[in-house]
Amino acid sequence: MSQYSPAPEWQVEQWFNTDGPLSVATLRGKVVVLHAFQMLCPGCVSHGVPQAERLHRLLKGEDVVVVGLHTVFEHHAAMTPVALQVFLHEYRVTHPVGVDMPGPRSPVPATMRLYGFEGTPSLVLIDREGRIRHQALGGIDDLAVGLMVGRLLEE
Repeated sequence: MSQYSPAPEWQVEQWFNTDGPLSVATLRGKVVVLHAFQMLCPGCVSHGVPQAERLHRLLKGEDVVVVGLHTVFEHHAAMTPVALQVFLHEYRVTHPVGVDMPGPRSPVPATMRLYGFEGTPSLVLIDREGRIRHQALGGIDDLAVGLMVGRLLEE
């Protein structure tokens, strides 16, 4: 029996930088780096988004997929999908990014609630079997993330 929890499916209303929707199920067999962010979050703009893009560019073609999740829990009127599209263009973000679905009766978006994110930036590493192997709030050193991804690739 595994000690790791299965990663919940993402509840995404719109995708950018991908030809079609992505899901935990369709990415089985690959290591997934999921980074949750808001475009008006200083830590996301200075650390989380650039780190995700570096990982995407460095590991493209490997068995690693970097996925961004724009999960808006504040300033909803300012952080629309149209504004996100401009943000992704201006910051030269090329990895896939999904827009988290609004929560049914709460300002907390659906995927954010499923994963229990406490805020942004948040990082989740999902193994080849679709299980959460690491989840953290805040900036994590690039080398530490690289080591964790490398270990998952070796399994």
